[in-house]
Amino acid sequence: MADVGAVQALRAQMERMQGRRLDAPVLPAPPALAALLPGGGLRAGASYALGRSTSLLFALLARPSQDGSWCAAVGMPNLGAEAARAAGVDLSRLVLVPEPGDRWLAVTAAVADVLPVVAVRPPARAKDADVARLAARMREREAVLLVQGPWPQAEAMIDIGDPSWSGLGDGHGLLEERELTVTVTSRRFPMPRTGRVLLPDERGEISVDPLTRPVRMPLQAVG
Repeated sequence: MADVGAVQALRAQMERMQGRRLDAPVLPAPPALAALLPGGGLRAGASYALGRSTSLLFALLARPSQDGSWCAAVGMPNLGAEAARAAGVDLSRLVLVPEPGDRWLAVTAAVADVLPVVAVRPPARAKDADVARLAARMREREAVLLVQGPWPQAEAMIDIGDPSWSGLGDGHGLLEERELTVTVTSRRFPMPRTGRVLLPDERGEISVDPLTRPVRMPLQAVG
């Protein structure tokens, strides 16, 4: 059995290297995404790099806002409040800062002082030192940062692809549901995790595709 002191020392070293506690609390995520995310949700004090999909952003904001967490969207002037509401975001707990200007990093840090979930679309690449300072602020406040675009030292990268719509018949009908593949890449697991989801589903939210079945690899015979 491993020495308890040695295990605790190794744990403390890993936490210092990664900049966050391994047992940090997580904010809830939709079940369709929770199974793919490290820790099963949005880890307090962590940053996540997202693709440019507004639907994906809304899906990540919906559960925290519904559960009482205030959220903010910084640098997204074209963000549609009605579309956010239809995707399940509680607008009474959503703060919009559409035009932060050149001080977008300072604005993001200031918002993170008071709100637990902050989404931002950077207008330009940030300097490494500025990213490090913002990361330290997020950890101190135990806030979650959702960045639309690449972001250094992200807890995970989340993106969607391979869309297909249902609802159209032979030249008639309405688009009802969109099926997508969600891919989550993280340092916490060796291979990217993928899952097929409906975004939006019939309620306008995100859910697991009911036709998707897990793939099990056959057992290898031991010779």
